[in-house]
Amino acid sequence: MPEISIRGKQLPESSIRKLVPFADAAKDKGVHVFHLNIGQPDIKTPAHAIERIKNFDFDLIPYGNSAGNLSYRTKLAKYYQSHNLDVEARNILVTTGGSEAISFAFKACFNPGDEIIIPEPFYANYLSFAQESDIVIKTVTSTMEDGFKLPAIEKFEEVITDRTKGIFICNPSNPTGYLYTKEELHALELIVKKHDLYLLSDEVYNEFVYDGKKHCSVLSLENIKENVIMIDSVSKHFSACGVRIGSLVSHNKNVINTILKFAMARLCPPILGQEVAEAAFDSPPEYIQEVYKEYLKRRDYCINRLNNMNGVYAPMPQGAFYSIVRLPIDHCDKFCQWLLESFSFRKQTIMLAPATGFYKTEGAGINEVRIAFVLKVEDLEKALDCLEEALKVYPGRTNK
Repeated sequence: MPEISIRGKQLPESSIRKLVPFADAAKDKGVHVFHLNIGQPDIKTPAHAIERIKNFDFDLIPYGNSAGNLSYRTKLAKYYQSHNLDVEARNILVTTGGSEAISFAFKACFNPGDEIIIPEPFYANYLSFAQESDIVIKTVTSTMEDGFKLPAIEKFEEVITDRTKGIFICNPSNPTGYLYTKEELHALELIVKKHDLYLLSDEVYNEFVYDGKKHCSVLSLENIKENVIMIDSVSKHFSACGVRIGSLVSHNKNVINTILKFAMARLCPPILGQEVAEAAFDSPPEYIQEVYKEYLKRRDYCINRLNNMNGVYAPMPQGAFYSIVRLPIDHCDKFCQWLLESFSFRKQTIMLAPATGFYKTEGAGINEVRIAFVLKVEDLEKALDCLEEALKVYPGRTNK
């Protein structure tokens, strides 16, 4: 039998999705599973975006522009301009989700063996995208005790080599909910300029920033405009994960023109998805305001409830809708599987994402999980009831 490729063998399973077979088995036994493992909100997509699907009036569904529909890119540019960012349609490429934007950026900007520095914990799929592109992730570790703030710039300098070609952040962060300050971005600006690196920033949660804080985009860093690549997506803005429409924004013409060649090879981003996304950007301001208020309510309930559990600690996220949570358990992978395979409370259980998949450092995150507060408070209450009861009876509970 022919062999599977080395790349295929080495590619990690998603820590967010790898336990799905256990969740399906639990459901088959009649157990209700609360999914806090994945950033799939239960908030409705804007009604008029749904109507755009219902009223889709093409006689056929054609290929589109490889860069994305001009009308949609123009609307995106106006959205960024409303946030005081100097962006034109020519600076934007539409992608099949933010995932494709990251993958394209990796392939276009880095050679095999090049290194990119990412603060950990980081979104688990970054590791997969890097391995697919044959580039190496070097990490600097942020800590729960510091609220997962940006590690000291000296830590970045310590891991920079002659193969280092970029730094990659997520702001606000998935999985921690940390929001980088202007001062932290300025520190990154200086090191990027000093070493002539790319600075990539995943900003798909930029609308969800709490406690009066403000999101600062890397696109506002005037001294490194040619070095910056920003990733965005409508998945979280408008609770439209399945339309698979993301975007990549850069003022670097060589980057845009090179990534466009990759975009041409995959022909075009989804036409129907772009129609939905374009309609979604016509949502009244009240839509985002109400969604924001709902996430704020969910965050406050979830984090306060977690911190009232014996042996549990959850930093308060400043953005997005995730938190890395420390639990009194021996190993998160074992615990998350046990929740689905061996535990239920009132015929219910909870699915979490083991935090080991969000670190590259061996042994990091073994007593942590990522929780996504994407369900309404009534469901969060039931889900966290399950977690609290599970921690009382879990065989691998520790005294930490």
